[in-house]
Amino acid sequence: MNVSSPHERSWIGKAIITKAELRGRMERRLPIIVVVRLASCWGAGSDEEERTYTDNISPTRARIFSKRPWRLGNMIWVAPVHEEPVCANVIYSQRLLDDRYSLGVKFEDGPVTCSIIQRYARS
Repeated sequence: MNVSSPHERSWIGKAIITKAELRGRMERRLPIIVVVRLASCWGAGSDEEERTYTDNISPTRARIFSKRPWRLGNMIWVAPVHEEPVCANVIYSQRLLDDRYSLGVKFEDGPVTCSIIQRYARS
């Protein structure tokens, strides 16, 4: 019998993902809506900023809805209302039936400590 390692890598799109990552999340996400602003890290102005909301969030990742498609690997600013923006990497972008997109993002500078996560993570 050939037993594969849990760290064996697979290609999904352009990303390499380990089988361990495919089994589920390593941390709990909070199923709360947080109003955020999105903008490209490389954008020139505020005309490209979008006001939207999360579907769920954790200290290191989030699922965010957007009106526009983002590419895998895009670096974007995510800024909860009245909070400092953090840079995030788009790890997936899925088109939804209503012409919106669901983005999976990973915060690049480590765990975020915005007030909404701190408040609900303690519960």
